[in-house]
This record gives sequence, structure tokens and C-alpha cells, in this order.
Amino acid sequence: MTDTVLFILEIVGTAVFAASGALAGLQRQLDAFGVVILGVCTACGGGVIRDLTLGITPPVMFCQPVYALVAMGVSALVFLPAVRHLLAVESRAYELVMLWLDSIGLGLFTVVGVQCAFQQAQDYNLFLLVFVGVITGVGGGVLRDVLSNQKPYIFVKHFYACPTLIGALLCALCWRHLGDIPSMLLGAAVILVLRLCAAHFRWGLPHAAAALSYLIQGSPKPIVLTGAQKPIWFDGTDSKRNLTDAFLYACRGCGRFFSALLPSNLRMTLL
Repeated sequence: MTDTVLFILEIVGTAVFAASGALAGLQRQLDAFGVVILGVCTACGGGVIRDLTLGITPPVMFCQPVYALVAMGVSALVFLPAVRHLLAVESRAYELVMLWLDSIGLGLFTVVGVQCAFQQAQDYNLFLLVFVGVITGVGGGVLRDVLSNQKPYIFVKHFYACPTLIGALLCALCWRHLGDIPSMLLGAAVILVLRLCAAHFRWGLPHAAAALSYLIQGSPKPIVLTGAQKPIWFDGTDSKRNLTDAFLYACRGCGRFFSALLPSNLRMTLL
């Protein structure tokens, strides 16, 4: 029963992570081969890193090619013209689908990593269990972002690694009390809920601009710091709005001079 549930979780995690990798490939305008490769690396990369960490050689991906085949099949489906047309028209749909796929895959792969560490560990090693769970969850996403020439989500995106760490820790701590399957489902659910809440409420960790603000306290001149989660040329970025707000704040009190340079809907904010 446990092996069947574990296999189902791994297949579902492989499918959703492959889809997220293929979507990232479409967003970066890769060809069919590039999209499939990116999907396979995203789906299987974390598992390969996990197996090498635990001394499992060759990694399971090469001994049981079903995972790579599922990843290739899902990536090929994502490359269908209908999907590409939808993503080209609806950038918001791309971000929403990526969020859900990435969150589900993150939760499932994290708890699967904890389970594999339990099987390989000689005794109860909490650090090993949590570390392997986290690296299994985020490893494929890091490879996806690096191969698609983006900053890894884990370093810049709101509250990404922390849910993985919390879910892996909760799963490992509850393992002896609740059993394997309930602990894995609980850990995956916590990761999913935290990721979705972080995206909705814009939870995040301090960035470099926040640290810089402590270095310029007491300046005789007003200084406005602004930033964004995504570069200004990305769809869905808040950088343009943040930059506009920074100029409006800095120019407050100089309304009559600057208002003529701004659209009518922004002039009243300067007066």
C-alpha cells in the first residue's frame, strides 16, 4: 500500500514539475527539444540530486525510466499549439498555472525526499531527513531556472524555500507519531497552503534594498528606495508601478512644476 501511494505521488509530482519546466521553456521561446529537455530536468533533477546525496547509484531516474517518459510526454503536451497560443495571449494565465504546478510539485517532491531519506538512513537523523526533503523539492526548480537563464525562484521569489523547510521538518517530526502516509500528506498540504498564501498575500523575506535602507539613515537629503520581484521588462512585474510611486513621493510638494509632465490621473497626487 505504501509503495503504491509513494509511486502515485512521485508520478503526480513528476508530471506537474515537468509541466512547469515546459511552460518556462515556452516563456523563454525554446524549440520543441529545448522545452522537453527543460521539462525532464525540472521533473527529475531534484530526484537525481537526492539519490546522489543518499549514495543511490545509478539514480532511480535511470533504473526506472517511467519517470523520464512521463516528463517527456507531459512536456510534449504542453508544446501543443493550443497551449502555446493560450500562454501567448494570457500572461496572467501563465503565472497562475506556474504557481499551482510549482507549488504542488514542491510539496509532493519534498515529502518523497523525506521518505527516501528514511529508507536509506541507518538511524533517525533529523538534519539528513530535512536536508534531503528540501533538496528534492527545490533541486528541479533550480535547474529549470538556471537552464532558462533566470534567477532561481528559491533566491528571489516570495517565501519559496521556507515552506519547503517547514513542510519537510513537520513531515520528519510527525513520522514516528502519525506514520508515513499521513505525515507525507500533511507535509505536502502545508507546503502547498503556505506557497499559495505567500503568493496571495505577498509574503517575502528582506531584500537588498531593505538592508540598504539601514545604511542611509539620517541623510540630509530625502532618498527613496524602490524595487520589484521581477525585472521591469517582465510581464506582470510591479516595477513600473513602484518606480512611478517613488517619483510621485519624491516630488510631493512640487506639484505645480511637475504636474504638467504627468498624465492627468496622476497630477492630483502631487498637489
